[in-house]
Amino acid sequence: MALFNKIAILNRLNLLIFISLFSISIGLLAWLSTQYSFYSDWTYGNRHSLSEDTRQLLASLDGPVLIRSYQVEDLSMEQAVNEILRRYQRIKPDISYSLVNPELEPDLARADNITRYGQTIIKYKQQTEAIDSLSEQNISNALLRLSREHKATLYFLSGHGERKPGDISPLGYNTLSNQLVSQGFALNSLQLLEHSLDNINGTLVISSPSHPFLAGEIDQIKQFIDHGGNLLWLQDPGEQLGLEALASHLKVQFIDGVVVDDDQNLRTVLNITHPAKLPILSYKLHPITENMKYFTLFITASALYARDNEEWQSTPILLTQDSSWSETDGFILNAKFELEQGDTKGPLSIGLALQRDHAGKQQRIVIIGDTDFISNNNIGQGANLVFTMNSLNWLTKDDALISISVKNAPDTQLNLDDTKIAVIGFGFLILLPLLLLATGFYIWHKRRVRQ
Repeated sequence: MALFNKIAILNRLNLLIFISLFSISIGLLAWLSTQYSFYSDWTYGNRHSLSEDTRQLLASLDGPVLIRSYQVEDLSMEQAVNEILRRYQRIKPDISYSLVNPELEPDLARADNITRYGQTIIKYKQQTEAIDSLSEQNISNALLRLSREHKATLYFLSGHGERKPGDISPLGYNTLSNQLVSQGFALNSLQLLEHSLDNINGTLVISSPSHPFLAGEIDQIKQFIDHGGNLLWLQDPGEQLGLEALASHLKVQFIDGVVVDDDQNLRTVLNITHPAKLPILSYKLHPITENMKYFTLFITASALYARDNEEWQSTPILLTQDSSWSETDGFILNAKFELEQGDTKGPLSIGLALQRDHAGKQQRIVIIGDTDFISNNNIGQGANLVFTMNSLNWLTKDDALISISVKNAPDTQLNLDDTKIAVIGFGFLILLPLLLLATGFYIWHKRRVRQ
């Protein structure tokens, strides 16, 4: 009897110790959960996490960020705002944010120039940016603009039939212009007959003119380059209308003809109907292209190369495939490579990046043998927009701020053709019920035999 009582006491003691240790463990876990956090996004494409572009941008910010979002008092809205802003806070802990009801704090709303619900104020280094809605693209673009110490300015040459930044026609550059403005660029049109290049502080853009330059205008552009100016030159195949002198000055040679690629398999995969629509799949290592993982598409492009030049460091950033060539005898659908006709075999470069040290600073030039790839009807093809933004950021010396792109969520929709829908419907509406009936009949029959 005494042994039984002793065992009972030990069992109770063991149970008491177990409950105590278990309670202490739960308490410690609860305390640790308040001190440390762990976040993991298992969605396809990590669509509930910030993109790599945004992560790089946040890493480049060297000061705290203050965000005030003016929202109506609504639980679901508060949860949505907290969700997206916490993604930023997890990457950059010195981001602080608050949700404000403008009706309860009207003085603060007036100071921030708030005019309606949903607006958000972002402050960084004594600068303020207002956005109308919360999304990764809007927040990151606002931070990108705030991070620029000086607004990058692009001067588009005009007066010779060049493409216009504000043109909304299919061949215009309005879509690109809107993207540039959203990322903090200032855009100006410039006629050399009215304004000199002597005092401009920005990047010059030349977009394949349809009317010739005057000799004096070419001299101004040469002087601009000699004084360290940066340049983006887009040149279609054909006559250069006075810009031959600029190419010679930069020791760049354009190859006659239009670059074509008749790789039938590639054209089928990319749904390309014409060999003069030229996909670029590989890129030379360069700050412009180092993070690019998608093809770019060019239309009627010209090939070019840099002649031996000790003054400029040149990199062919856009290389065509081995199956390409520069077609000099037209580029109809059945074009064939003919060496005797003056065709030039690929791979060829349709884009060059030049740089040199000038007066203690680095001077940069990008030359592309096409103007259509950034037009309104082509800027959305492949990675054309990303490549263009990377090029302009590199030209304006914002190397750390290469491209903030929209993050895709590839698995939010299920697209099925009629055949797949029919198979699924047949399976669920006919096969599955028949299978359940057969199983039930089998079980019933088995039990009846046993009886």
